Amino acid sequence: MRQIFLDTETTGLNPESGDRIVEVGCVELLNRRLSGRNLHFYVNPGRPNSEDAVKVHGLTDEFLSDKPAFAAIADELLDYVAGAEIIIHNAAFDVGFLDEELKRIGRGRFTDIVAEVTDSLTMAREMFPGKSNSLDALCKRLEVDNSNRALHGALLDAGLLAEVYINMTRGQNSLVIDAVEATDAELALEVIDFASFDLPVIAANEEEAAAHDQLLADLDKASGGRTVWRLLVA
Repeated sequence: MRQIFLDTETTGLNPESGDRIVEVGCVELLNRRLSGRNLHFYVNPGRPNSEDAVKVHGLTDEFLSDKPAFAAIADELLDYVAGAEIIIHNAAFDVGFLDEELKRIGRGRFTDIVAEVTDSLTMAREMFPGKSNSLDALCKRLEVDNSNRALHGALLDAGLLAEVYINMTRGQNSLVIDAVEATDAELALEVIDFASFDLPVIAANEEEAAAHDQLLADLDKASGGRTVWRLLVA
């Protein structure tokens, strides 16, 4: 399974009025593990940044002046994302900019090239309704370290999104490939015949039993009388 976490930075908020992409960052996961094969471009937008955009990403017109145009990086970008699941936070924004850039150079829509686009913002809103679901808020909620994020950066944000996504989908706690993978033999469990052991049974004393009963009563009260053991007894 190949997944790519993608983020862009732009000159403004509206691609239809002429705002352009200034940075693209992609982080690749293979079978939910970081592959290390990432992709990153700074892009000369051919127009000035808005002041508000520079405050967000810090990429000045001077810095971008000698960077390649989108047309020069398009083939490499499209070859990289082709056939993969693309995961983007607030996907409509980034895909809208990518589609406009591709339209300018006579290429097809971004969604026609990739396998699918997954919006992690939609996922987060379903998981945490009524809460802030910005990337910063999710990093804090899911304990993902974003202390290096003084400004927005496409590659940095794509990497943070990968960490957030893994925590949201709960299939794995780490994105790092172990230097030495455990073999099947190392993971094999020894079968032990417990019949050969004389296992003592230690019963709870009265104080411990009372504390246990009180804990169960508190849990039952907190659940409104819907605890499993009550249902089983019924």
